Amino acid sequence: MKLIDTMNGPVWVVWAVGVLCAAISLLLLSGHGSWLIAGYNTASKKEKEKYDEKKLCRVMGCGMSLIALMTFVLAAGIHILPASFAGLYGAVVLADCLVMIILCNTVCKKKGK
Repeated sequence: MKLIDTMNGPVWVVWAVGVLCAAISLLLLSGHGSWLIAGYNTASKKEKEKYDEKKLCRVMGCGMSLIALMTFVLAAGIHILPASFAGLYGAVVLADCLVMIILCNTVCKKKGK
């Protein structure tokens, strides 16, 4: 069974999600998207001082880049990929999110704070 056989909606939605993820990724990688990071944008000024905003944006941007890339692969191969690719896609996105959370709470914290 192909991936297209398991879809209930139009293919353009997958492409739109990929473009949205890529746009968010570029915004974060440019260092201007800290307001998109849940938890950081609502943190107090004192709490924000504990994190390196540039590193935080870079880590989140790289993670979103992987999600965007996987979404584009999903969209481009929707007619040829097996249906089991959806499970692989979900596992990669989940693992990517876990890695981003770990890196944000370790690498992105300022030393001595």
